[in-house]
Amino acid sequence: MVVSAPDLKAFLLATPFFGGLSDPSLDFLISMLVECRFDAGATVVAEGEPGRSLFIVRSGRLAVSKRASSGSVVPISVLAPGDFFGEMTLIEMQNRSATVVAEAPTVLFELTAQNLYACYKADIHAYVIVLQNINRELCRRLRRADDRFAGLQVGDEN
Repeated sequence: MVVSAPDLKAFLLATPFFGGLSDPSLDFLISMLVECRFDAGATVVAEGEPGRSLFIVRSGRLAVSKRASSGSVVPISVLAPGDFFGEMTLIEMQNRSATVVAEAPTVLFELTAQNLYACYKADIHAYVIVLQNINRELCRRLRRADDRFAGLQVGDEN
């Protein structure tokens, strides 16, 4: 199902992914989004599988986890409305780095690599803003991971 809702623009502009886009650029990207619905307990993406799209969380709650070398599942983060995930597969064209499971009924908007490329071809300015937004979010996540890692190291010394 293709997305079209009057309040959608305000929601998307408030997300880190779409911030700073002009109205026409936002309309163009909205036209590319596909709404996806998941029941609680459904796996949205699985670590190691191929991926060529990212998702923006419209509603619901999702758990992100990775498998440790021991085989245990390590919780990484929780995603809520406005968050996005899957962008790493668009940038580095590698398999999914983590598993994402819906903890509650969830609505996501999917943007494929093919559509992001179409944005590049049609509106390079919007494409650059989107990439900057992705990079900012990746930097925020790296800082949080650094802080978590540093906290673990301090805890190990005591």
